[in-house]
Amino acid sequence: MKVTLLAHTPEPEKIVAAAARLCYSPDGVDTLLENLTEEKTVSFLDKLVEMGHLSPIEHVTFTFAVEGVSRALSHQMVRHRIGSYSQKSQRYVSEDAFEYIIPPSIAENKEAREIFTEQMEKIRVAYQNLRQIVHQEDARYVLPNACETKFVFTMNARSLHNFFKLRCCNRAQWEIRALAEAVYKEVKKVAPTLFASAGPACVSEGSCPEGKMTCGQIAQVREKYRQL
Repeated sequence: MKVTLLAHTPEPEKIVAAAARLCYSPDGVDTLLENLTEEKTVSFLDKLVEMGHLSPIEHVTFTFAVEGVSRALSHQMVRHRIGSYSQKSQRYVSEDAFEYIIPPSIAENKEAREIFTEQMEKIRVAYQNLRQIVHQEDARYVLPNACETKFVFTMNARSLHNFFKLRCCNRAQWEIRALAEAVYKEVKKVAPTLFASAGPACVSEGSCPEGKMTCGQIAQVREKYRQL
């Protein structure tokens, strides 16, 4: 899996602070960024989190490129509706030599891996044969969820907070959790204060919503995110 931060709103924390300033200050728009020091920016962001006033953080966005992931992951990803996605098309791009993602539980088991890779090769041949008979857009229907894909996505900071809350959780599926953690590390580099309280629910909200299905490792998860 490769995750690259392609672009983001310049000075994202200052932009959020300026938006918050407008909400609570009589100052005009021409002075929103004046004297907005790092200390004042952090103060505004801390106040927003404390008040639960998160709409100002929607003003900044982050765009990522992702590759080396499965179609199974991308199907989960687009469930996060407040995001924009561009994905490699199986309609227009040939998958004659498609790569595939092997889940760790299969990769670590010799028998399972043999079954899995044998089936992938059969699918590859079936796809190639079908492309000789029907349109590529129809031949793709035989391709597996394991098929490797690439996509670019953009989310605003508030949507990313929600993404981390759901997908950084230990109970999230392993592949999308790995993606969420990689994205989390990247945004923390450019907006550490904005994402200081981000993470799975036990970190961002202080409690686990999973009930009896909890992973039972809340203390370890909190320590992990303190160190990331």
